[in-house]
Amino acid sequence: MDIIISNSSGVPIYEQIEEQIKSQIMTGELKAGDDLPSMRALAKDLKISVITTKRAYEDLERDGYIESVIGKGSFVKGVNNEIMKEKMLFAVEECLEKAVDKAVLGKVTLEEMQEMLTIIYGEKSK
Repeated sequence: MDIIISNSSGVPIYEQIEEQIKSQIMTGELKAGDDLPSMRALAKDLKISVITTKRAYEDLERDGYIESVIGKGSFVKGVNNEIMKEKMLFAVEECLEKAVDKAVLGKVTLEEMQEMLTIIYGEKSK
């Protein structure tokens, strides 16, 4: 499991971990039943606090992506990709709504918004 942390992104480290694990589950890179590194091992590998990895794992468990078994570890939960995709679409919609609110205030046109979105999506999906 590869996780890359960016200290300059402005996104909290625990959220970066969550998003990357969610992405790996959604793409099938991580499958139901796969074991995740222990919180301590992940923290050591990433050179971060165990508290940070604990927060990420707790959030992933709360959202239904993983399950933790005391004494055994944390595992990828069998997830329904359609339901997970719907959750992601809802989150994207919320973010886009905020972006559109700012665009309207700044008198940014729909065409300018579409161009920005196309550029950003192209950069991120590489």
